[in-house]
Order: sequence, then structure tokens, then C-alpha cells
Amino acid sequence: MAESPLLPIHFLDTFLETVPAELRDIILELRNIVAQVAPDAVEVIRWGGLMYHYAGRGGIVSAGICGIHVVENQVRLELIHGAFLPDPSGLLEGDRKAKRFVRISCYDKAPWDDLTALILASSQFDPRSLSDSN
Repeated sequence: MAESPLLPIHFLDTFLETVPAELRDIILELRNIVAQVAPDAVEVIRWGGLMYHYAGRGGIVSAGICGIHVVENQVRLELIHGAFLPDPSGLLEGDRKAKRFVRISCYDKAPWDDLTALILASSQFDPRSLSDSN
């Protein structure tokens, strides 16, 4: 049976009930962006956050688009292959091999256009392309 693209609303409500109120709108806006730029993405709750991937290409890591987590009273947009994405505004943080993240603590100050561009680039990135060039 194929996975449903979006979580049932009661799962989302249960996830959000532990999130501070000032961060919920950030999470919902990021979720809307993912749904807009990657309508075929599957949404699951894993590792304490919302994760998005293309089920037909693989799992959460190999076909991952992004994750949305609450860490230290801020939202983190996590990009499993972020080191390979264009980041002209220099938003991405992290020093892991491939994973990068953006911290978002205030809805009104979030760089929504840049975040949309990162999610779009991540949705279009195929990590298999890295092995093709070797």
C-alpha cells in the first residue's frame, strides 16, 4: 500500500500540541511550502520532527527533501543533502558531511523566499547524481 502524502490532521495536531505557540505558525508555513513545491512528497513523523521524502525514490535519507524540528525553542529546517544545495544568502549552518540546517525563531523575520528556494532545490536534488560524477 502506498504512503499517503500528508499526515492525517489528528497526527499533526498531536505533534503540534507540544510545540510552543510562537513556533507553530513557522512549522505550518514550512509545511505549506513543502506541499507547494513538492506535492508528491510523503510526510511522516520521525526522530521527533516532520520529515519529507519521495517514497518512490527511496527512504527518508536517500530520497529526503527536508525535516522540520523544534530545537532549543526554535524551528530548524533540516536539509539532509544541504551541503550540495545552492545557498546564495548563506543561511545554511552545520558541519556534518552533507546535512545542513536553518534556524528560524520568529515568523515575521524569517526569509521565506530564501527558505522556499532551499526547499525547492532540495526537492529537485538527487543524491544519486553525486556517484554518477565519480
